[in-house]
Formats: sequence, C-alpha cells, structure tokens
Amino acid sequence: MPTITRDQVKVPCDVAPELRDEYITNYMKATRGTGRLMLFACDQKIEHLNKDFYGEGIDEADLDPEHLFKIGTQGVCGVVAGQRGLIAQYAADYPDANYLVKMNSKTNIVGIDQEDPYSPQLYDFDAILAMREAGVNIVGLGYTIYLGSDYEATMMAEAGELIAQAHANGMLVVLWIYPRGKAVKAEKDPDLIAGAAGVALCLGADFVKVNPPKPEDGRTPAEALRIASTAAGRTGLVCAGGSTVDAETFLSQLYDQIHVGGACGNATGRNIHQRSLDEAVRLTKAISAITLADYSVADALKVFNGEEDFSL
Repeated sequence: MPTITRDQVKVPCDVAPELRDEYITNYMKATRGTGRLMLFACDQKIEHLNKDFYGEGIDEADLDPEHLFKIGTQGVCGVVAGQRGLIAQYAADYPDANYLVKMNSKTNIVGIDQEDPYSPQLYDFDAILAMREAGVNIVGLGYTIYLGSDYEATMMAEAGELIAQAHANGMLVVLWIYPRGKAVKAEKDPDLIAGAAGVALCLGADFVKVNPPKPEDGRTPAEALRIASTAAGRTGLVCAGGSTVDAETFLSQLYDQIHVGGACGNATGRNIHQRSLDEAVRLTKAISAITLADYSVADALKVFNGEEDFSL
C-alpha cells in the first residue's frame, strides 16, 4: 500500500508560509495519506442535468441528491466534489466528508456545434472561505477548462487566479481539462490529452482530471496515458470514469491507468452513483482498494462482490 508522510508532501511555493501545515493536512486528507486521489464526482446535476440521475439502467435511489452524500460517507472516498450550493445544503448532516467545491459549471443544452463551450465561475472565493469558516470541511476547489474553446483564455485566467487564492489559503485545486470546441477534431487525441496535462501543471494545479486518450497507432489507452502522466510533472493526473460499465471492466481499466499509464488516481461519478447505495458503496471500496492500496483487479472484485471488506 503506497503511503506518504507529511514531510514528503511537496508544498507549492505559492502556499502562504503560515498555511503550509494546513495545505499538508488537506493533501493528506484528500489522498488518504497515499499521495493518490480517489475523487467522487458529484457535479453532474448541472453538467448533465437529470439524465444522469433518472432513467433506464439507473437505480431509483440516484434521483435523490442525498444519495451522493450517503455514498461519499459510507464508502471510501478521498474527496466528494460538487458545487457550492449542493454541498451547503447537505454538509451539516455529513460533516466528515472531505469536500472539494466545483467553482464553475455549465449545462449541456447548448451543443458545441452551436457555440464553443464556456463554463463560467459561479461564485467568488470569499464564499468558499465563509463556508470553511462556518465549519464545512473544504479541502480544495475544482474548475473546468475547455481547451481549444474560443473562451479558453478566460477560463485559464479564472483558474489561474483561483489556484493562487486556494494555495494562499492552504487548499488544493483539481482542474478538469477537456479539449472541446469547433477547433478540436478529436477530444481524446493522446497529444491533446498530454497537452491538457501540461497546461494544468503550468497553471499550478495539484491534480488534473482528463479523459482517457484514444490512440489510433496500436497503443492501448493506458500506454498512451503514460505520456500525459509524464507531461503533468508534479501535477497528479487522474482519469474521468465516463459512462457506467460493468464493475470488472471499470476496475481493469483503472488498474491499467495507474500501473501502466502512471495515473495518480481516479475521478468517478456516474459509474458509482447510478447504482444502489449498497452496490455504490462497495464499488467505492473496490476503486479505493486499487487506487489507494494497490489491490489487484481480482482482489478488488472480491471487495465489490462483498466477499471481503476494505477500509482505511
């Protein structure tokens, strides 16, 4: 099982000296003392509206937003990521979760064939500090950039400022970076994914969430991912989970992303929350067994199937 000590955390130089200990504490919380991130993505209620939470193949429990918080606290997660308002409504009842506040979002109603995507910042940093001072366990912020959009400069500027503010206050930042817009011909081109990883590093992000690449030169996605992980430098790279697939397929892909592709964890939403509470909790434990404890796929499947438990 990979573990790190507090003195092994590489603290960025833009963290205020008096808040270095708080940054280290937040980093250790988010990575469960491993240096790897298991991010439970709960931001899709804006991004995908209700399609991800109700319909064929989705457990009926997912329609209730509290389902997300039950999973996040009963399962094994590094951070629960969602918009400020969502967290504000439920955090008092679920105070032990490590929260990562998603600072921007947009719906998918307007397609990129109509207009290049822009995801505006929804609230200022002071609103996050106020929540933290009120006792919400906020360890970091998240922000999405659509690289290649006509609006990428605006999103990069907003993200850069948020990273500076977050670090100055001892918090982490995870950037979601997706190449997307009329100028982008292949969103999952390996070179573009590696480029996105490098942008995240240059903006100062602690972690970057990208889509797994789709190479067309005979390499596997995990082999292509190794280039992006290396390009990310000290910014930890994690892959989006994507649409729901069977557990064995998902866990096998995750294992390869980490052990072949060099990923530093995962960022999973639909694959977790579209299941019943019991199954979703077991899947978080299986995912974390691979991400945080280097379990094999076979052993992680035992956790998912309820044959053995996993906790940290």
